[in-house]
Amino acid sequence: MKRGRPAGSPVRQNITELLSQFGELHGYEAYKHYVRIFPKVSMRAIYYSLRNGVKKGHFKIAKVEKQAGSYSWGPEAQRVYYALGEAAKPAGDIRVRKYFDELKAKKSPA
Repeated sequence: MKRGRPAGSPVRQNITELLSQFGELHGYEAYKHYVRIFPKVSMRAIYYSLRNGVKKGHFKIAKVEKQAGSYSWGPEAQRVYYALGEAAKPAGDIRVRKYFDELKAKKSPA
């Protein structure tokens, strides 16, 4: 029997499922979708999983955008968009697929 923590992360796997449907998401956008589908986690856990996923090859940084505005920390914010990496193995979670289809139906004109 192996000792220690099991390899892998359920949060990272769930983010992989989200990215497999949406393509590219930035951290806060991933968090907003995540809490609507899966058990609630902190935003810090999402960002941690994204950073670790990049290190392990599950995700890659697709682009970085600077957004101007009036923020408490200064005049601009940085959005890092993530996409699936080489090591990602989406399982095809039906909850994510259903949620994605519902969002598409809301956005498309009837």
